[in-house]
Amino acid sequence: MRLYCGTTKQFVEDAVQHTIAEKLKVNFQAFFGYPPTVSELRSWQNSLQALTVQIMYANLRDHGIILEMQLPLTSARLDCLLAGHDKTRTPHAVIVELKQWDRVSPTDVEECVVTYIGGKERVVPHPSVQVAHYNQYLSDTSTAFQGDGAIVLGACSYAHNFVYDPMSPFYGSKFADVLKRYPLFAGNQADELAAYLSLRLEGGEGEVVLNKVLQSRYRASKKLLDHAAQMIRGANEFTLLDDQIVVFNTILDYARKGFRQPRKSVVLVKGGPGTGKSLLALNVVGTLSHEGLNTQHATGSRAFTQNVRRIVGSRATAQFKYFNGYVDAEPNDIDVLVMDEAHRIRESSNSMYTPKARRSTKTQIEELVSAAKVSVFFIDDDQVVRPGEVGNSSIVREAASKFGATLVEEELRTQFRCAGSDAFIQWVDNTLAVRATPTEYWDPNDAFDFKIVDSPEELESAIHSKISQGSTGRVAAGFCWPWSDPQPDGTLISDVVIGNFARPWNAKPDAGKLAPGVPRSHFWASDPNGISQIGCIYTAQGFEFDYIGVIFGKDLERDSSVGGWEGRKEFSKDSVVAKRAKGNFLSYVKNTYRVLLTRGMKGCFVYFMDAGTRRFFESRILRGST
Repeated sequence: MRLYCGTTKQFVEDAVQHTIAEKLKVNFQAFFGYPPTVSELRSWQNSLQALTVQIMYANLRDHGIILEMQLPLTSARLDCLLAGHDKTRTPHAVIVELKQWDRVSPTDVEECVVTYIGGKERVVPHPSVQVAHYNQYLSDTSTAFQGDGAIVLGACSYAHNFVYDPMSPFYGSKFADVLKRYPLFAGNQADELAAYLSLRLEGGEGEVVLNKVLQSRYRASKKLLDHAAQMIRGANEFTLLDDQIVVFNTILDYARKGFRQPRKSVVLVKGGPGTGKSLLALNVVGTLSHEGLNTQHATGSRAFTQNVRRIVGSRATAQFKYFNGYVDAEPNDIDVLVMDEAHRIRESSNSMYTPKARRSTKTQIEELVSAAKVSVFFIDDDQVVRPGEVGNSSIVREAASKFGATLVEEELRTQFRCAGSDAFIQWVDNTLAVRATPTEYWDPNDAFDFKIVDSPEELESAIHSKISQGSTGRVAAGFCWPWSDPQPDGTLISDVVIGNFARPWNAKPDAGKLAPGVPRSHFWASDPNGISQIGCIYTAQGFEFDYIGVIFGKDLERDSSVGGWEGRKEFSKDSVVAKRAKGNFLSYVKNTYRVLLTRGMKGCFVYFMDAGTRRFFESRILRGST
C-alpha cells in the first residue's frame, strides 16, 4: 500500500498547486475507509512542502517517489522513498523520514529520545534508529533489494523545523554510530541533505527503479535467515529430552518436506505449562532459518514478542510478528509459520479500529493457515484468559480440514518448570477444577517449593530473598485493582493496595514518558527493575521465573456453601473480561490463576485475599505443609 506514487516532477507540480495533501487524503480514505486525522493532514501539508523545496534544491527532476509506503506485512508506513541511479548507473533508493520536531530531550531508554507529540511528551525512537530499522526491514523482506541487480537502499531523516545544534541529544555520543550510517539533517542543513541525495540519485531515470520496487515480492533474505538462526542458537542453549525430541524432529520433518508439496501441512503440538513449547518454537525457527527456509514466528503476546525481538536484535521484526499480522499475506507467502501460545489466537484480526474497507472476511486462524505452506501450532487449551481469544485444538483441526491440509498431532508431557514436578501442575489443575487429575493433594516434601504466606509483605520479602541469592523472581496478582496512567513525571501510581502494602502495577503498554528505572510493560518480566512492580496476567503469561509470588485476589473465591468455585465480577478491574465474558468469566479467571501459579521453575509463594479460599487450598495439602 502507498498513498502516493509517481515522478518527482509530478510531485513538485502537485505540491506547488497545493494538491498533494488532498491527494493523500483521498487515497487514505479509499484505502482505510475513514479520513485521516486533522493532525496527520496538517503534518503532510507542512512536511511535504519542506520536502518539495529540498527536492527542487537538490535538482531531483527525473526520479521516482513514493509517499506513505506500507512495509510488507506491517502497519508501519515510510514517509518517503526516492528512487534513481547514481553516476555509475547503479540503481538506488533512499528512505527519507520527515520530522516536524523542533526540540528533543534525552532519556535513559535505549535508542530513544523524548519529544512533544500528541499533546504530551513521549518517548520515541531517535529518527536515525527509526530509519535504520526501516532500511533493514525492507532489505530483509523485499526482493527488489536482494540478489543480483539489487537496488542499493539508503536512509536518512529530515527534521525540517529543527535548527542544527551539535550539543542537542539528537547528536549525542550514544547515537554516533547510527548517525554515520543513517544521517539526520536539520532544517538549516539543505546543502548537506542535497549532497547526500545527489551522491546516490544524480543519475536520474528513477521510474525504472521505482517500477522494480513496486513489482517486488515479500521474501525473507538469506542474510536475515542466517542472522535469526545464529542469534537464536546463541541465546538459547538447549538439550531436548524425551517427548521434546520426538516433537522437534517431527516438526522439522514435516517442514522440510511440506514446503515443497502442493498440499499444506498443519502440525498441532499440545502441552501444558512448563513443557517447553516456547523454547521449542524458537529453536524450530532458528534451525529452519539456518537451512534457508522462509520461517516466521507469531504470537498474540506483545510482551513475549518484544522480548524475543530484544534477544534476536533489531532485524527480528521481519520474522517475529503477531497473529493479526497476516491479513494481507498472499497464500503460501511463508514456508513455515510457527504459532507460539496459539491459545491466544482471536476469532478475527479485525478490531474496532479496523476501517470498513480493510476488514478481513476470514477468521484469524484461516489467515494464518493460508499464509504458510506449513503451519505449526503450540497450544494449551486451558490458557485462554480473556474474551475474543478462541485458540484451541478443535479450531486448528477444523482449519486444517478446510484447507485440505495434512494434519499431524503431537503432545508434550515432560515437565521442565515447577522443579520438574508434574504433580504440582496436576494439583493446581485439580484444585482449581480446571480438569480432573490423579493429584488431589499436595505433598510438601516435593522438590518444588510451594508456600502459603500470611501477608503481601511476607510474599514480597520471600521473593526478594530468593533474588538476593541469585535466583530470578517476580510478584504478580489477579486483576483486582485499577490500573492508572503514570504521573506527569513518569512515576507509577501504587494501585495495588492491601492494608499498608501499596505497590504499582507494571507500566501500561501505551504509557508515554516513564521515570528512569521503570521498564516498559513488555520488558517487566526481563528487566531487573520489574521486581519493583506487580505484574498482571498480560505481562506474566508466556514467561517463567525461578520463583513466582502470587497475590490471589477476590475475583475467584471458593464458595463453601455450594462446594465450588465462584467468579466474583465485582472484584475484577479487568473491564474487558468483566464486561464481555458473558458466561465464561469463571473459566477465564480460573485459567488466569492457573497461569500465574505455574510461572515458577523452583517455587511458588501465594498470599490469599480471601480466607475461605486459603482454607480450601490448605485443606488439599498433606499434613506438615505449613
